[in-house]
Amino acid sequence: MDRSTMLTGLNDKSILFGLFFAFDNQLQAAGDTFYEGITSKQFFLTICLSLFHDHCPTINELSGIMGSSHQNVRQIANKLERNGFIKLLPDEQDKRKVRIIPTDKLMQLEMKHKNQGVEFMERLFDGLSEEEIAITLKAMIKIESNLISIREGQK
Repeated sequence: MDRSTMLTGLNDKSILFGLFFAFDNQLQAAGDTFYEGITSKQFFLTICLSLFHDHCPTINELSGIMGSSHQNVRQIANKLERNGFIKLLPDEQDKRKVRIIPTDKLMQLEMKHKNQGVEFMERLFDGLSEEEIAITLKAMIKIESNLISIREGQK
């Protein structure tokens, strides 16, 4: 039986809830085959790392941007460090904090994958209008805010 038949009769919220998990798995699998030499989660960490223009972030700062736990970000960062893409160094003012410093090897990787990243995004959003993308983004931002509230116990 195909999935659309199985979903018949479910409300849209339940279907969306399930799709979030399915998308997570599918996005990771597609990204892992798309980027040579790096996993999609590692690539996502490097994208988030590039958002910090004025300083090298701590693991905690990066985990906040990524929406992931400190432990998960640390595991991903450890693998990137072993492969020479980043350095993990103690903060100069607070040795308990660990800063993530990009290396030249990471810069080379980003240049290598620049066209692949553009192609991946084009293929991912193929067939969607700019309006559909904007509406989806607005809805996802609201859902993320709700998730943060739930996680923090505010609702």
